[in-house]
Amino acid sequence: MNYAQRVRSRRRAARLRRTRRVAMVALAAAALLGGEVAMLTELVDRGPAAAAERAPDAEDHGDDAAGVIPVPVIEQVTADPDGPVDGCAGGALQAKDPAAMIAAFGGAAAMHEAILAGAAPCVPLDDPSLPWVVVNKLRPLNPAQYAPSHVEVPPSHMVDGRLRADVIASFEQLVAAATEAGAGRMSLFSGYRSYDVQVDTYHSQVDARGQHGADALSARPGYSEHQLGLAVDVVACDDGGCGTIYEFGGTPQAQWVAENGWRFGWIVRYEQDQTSITGYDPEPWHLRYIGPELAEVYHQGGHRTLEAFFGLPAAPDYG
Repeated sequence: MNYAQRVRSRRRAARLRRTRRVAMVALAAAALLGGEVAMLTELVDRGPAAAAERAPDAEDHGDDAAGVIPVPVIEQVTADPDGPVDGCAGGALQAKDPAAMIAAFGGAAAMHEAILAGAAPCVPLDDPSLPWVVVNKLRPLNPAQYAPSHVEVPPSHMVDGRLRADVIASFEQLVAAATEAGAGRMSLFSGYRSYDVQVDTYHSQVDARGQHGADALSARPGYSEHQLGLAVDVVACDDGGCGTIYEFGGTPQAQWVAENGWRFGWIVRYEQDQTSITGYDPEPWHLRYIGPELAEVYHQGGHRTLEAFFGLPAAPDYG
């Protein structure tokens, strides 16, 4: 039985136990009420004699003995040994600790299964502080002017590009592994962009390509993954320098990162033939960090978009 099935089974069992407890309480209340009504009816009908007849019982068994009705025993419910149904016990969600949240589900594969089954309401896909957040043309950042708390310039950069501080190590490991594998060097060309910078970036694309052309290549302000600090545009480099992002596709670096980026938590976000889902033309240079655990599940499942990975609607256009 997988995680989602266990969740559904425990929920059915919990509902059955609650129904049984409610029924038993109702029966007990009805019995007590019925007994009291019968006793009062008898006293009214028979007058003082009825009360006198009951007096010896009260003396023998105490003042509260008269009219006592046996109360049904309510079933005692113990804690489910399999743990909480949402997998987020121990304050993992409150702490926004991705590793703890994944561990609470028993691993990234189980958490992913639970998300698809609708059994993980405690795992938000719209929290920009979490690495698996999904941002697209139907899912803007919330708040629109979100900014990560700490961004830094990684060593492998050709411009003043920055990333969230907690993903720089994984990016540098990716770059080093590509070089060691003989694919060649890569460098960060563009990383974190603030809301205001994205305003300028998008408008420059509109001026150059028109709005329709800009929307196929550049996100509107408040809809950009770059604003998360979890996305990078990379370029291929050699002894003669570095190329442009538009020259990255088809290079050994592009092939290597498409095949191996998941090992370090990075995926190619906008792949070939996925425009109808992502809303963007292919961008082999645009890498997105989702964490090594989920990236492995993504890779093993043969997924090509985050929308399909999480069972979300396609986002070809702005809503």
